[in-house]
Amino acid sequence: MLDFTIPQLLLVEPETILADLTAFRLELLGYGIETVSEGGEAQDLLRRKQFDLMIVDTKLPEGDGIEWLTELRLETKPETLPVLMFSLDPSLETVRRAFLAGAQDYLVTPFDPTVLESKVQVLLNGSETPVGA
Repeated sequence: MLDFTIPQLLLVEPETILADLTAFRLELLGYGIETVSEGGEAQDLLRRKQFDLMIVDTKLPEGDGIEWLTELRLETKPETLPVLMFSLDPSLETVRRAFLAGAQDYLVTPFDPTVLESKVQVLLNGSETPVGA
């Protein structure tokens, strides 16, 4: 029997417009998506529900999203929950910190929707090589 489960995504994004646009785009692509604006809400959801991918901004209301991800990775391993990090910051240092914290990919905002789509597909398919820029 074929498995037609809809991949479930968790978006942790404090900027309402970016969160709405991202959620809308991902819903159009057929993904189930839940959006929260802070890390504490995300942790509560992660305790109650299984997600296939999480998208996290580097700037959260409670502080640095990269540090938050580092702490989360003590409980949730990359194999069970891949992470795509969003950021306004294109610097190599921030990208490096995100990967060291446990992100599998990085996307500078604002972004091309097709790049978001391909990065999400790659992460959900478990590929090691991120697509796009």
